[in-house]
Amino acid sequence: MGKGDVKTKRGKIVNGSFGVSRPHKAKKAAKVIPAAKVTPVAKAAKKA
Repeated sequence: MGKGDVKTKRGKIVNGSFGVSRPHKAKKAAKVIPAAKVTPVAKAAKKA
């Protein structure tokens, strides 16, 4: 068990592969920006 064993974390690092023993780090979720709320006053101003 070591550098030559692909089933271990060390073996994955040496081999340069990712797998069950050495998963990729999860990517951060993109920040969601809520849409600007339109107030009734703004709607009335648009119509005028």
